[in-house]
Amino acid sequence: MPKPVVYAPNLLHNLPYTALAAIVIASALGLFELNDLRRLYRIQRWEFWLSLAAFLGVAILGPVPGMMIAIAIALAEFIWDAWRPHFAILGRAEGVRGYHDLKRYPDARLIPGLLLFRWDAPLFFANAEQFREVVLEAVVAAPEPIDWLVVAAEPVTSIDVTAVDMLNELDDALQQAGIELVFAEMKDPVKDKLKRFGVFNKLGEQLFFHTIDEAVRAYLEAHPVPWDDWETRQAQSVE
Repeated sequence: MPKPVVYAPNLLHNLPYTALAAIVIASALGLFELNDLRRLYRIQRWEFWLSLAAFLGVAILGPVPGMMIAIAIALAEFIWDAWRPHFAILGRAEGVRGYHDLKRYPDARLIPGLLLFRWDAPLFFANAEQFREVVLEAVVAAPEPIDWLVVAAEPVTSIDVTAVDMLNELDDALQQAGIELVFAEMKDPVKDKLKRFGVFNKLGEQLFFHTIDEAVRAYLEAHPVPWDDWETRQAQSVE
């Protein structure tokens, strides 16, 4: 249905500004999603504060500066997450398939001499040094001497030159301690980068496994340590 204001804009020419302001305010009230704000505050606190910062920026400085403030805060938060990412030592939980974070599965068991380490972020210049530090700290904190350090690299979506140099230094340090640096579940594009940088051949193709299970089996074949796995017991009981 045609709107008269579109075809006859002069109809509002003599309307008081206060009335026009009331119309604008009434329309703007529909833009406030208070339920969404309450939901953000409950499940993702930083996004709640980001939305408030964007609102205040637009209200005080104008639309473009306000949007720029929101984008800057969002980028800073993204960089912070990549700079200080989550990582985990993985263990074998009874009755649960796969290998899981010891902090969430405190009863999970470690395979003697094997350290499974997962890094939940790309490896690049901002977090490469932290990766090296936490890996070496995990080796020192292990309950018994480590023979293999397996990096569960499925979450590592990219790697840069700084991180590659760090991996070379880390491998040299681990080799001096008699520890083999091994990778599992690494994505092919990341492997391609390691090949271009020469690290893939230096470490050895045999130390890159498709899955964590493959790496664990290879370790147990090379190191006959006492290990009782619940899935093995279950399969034997079925037979």
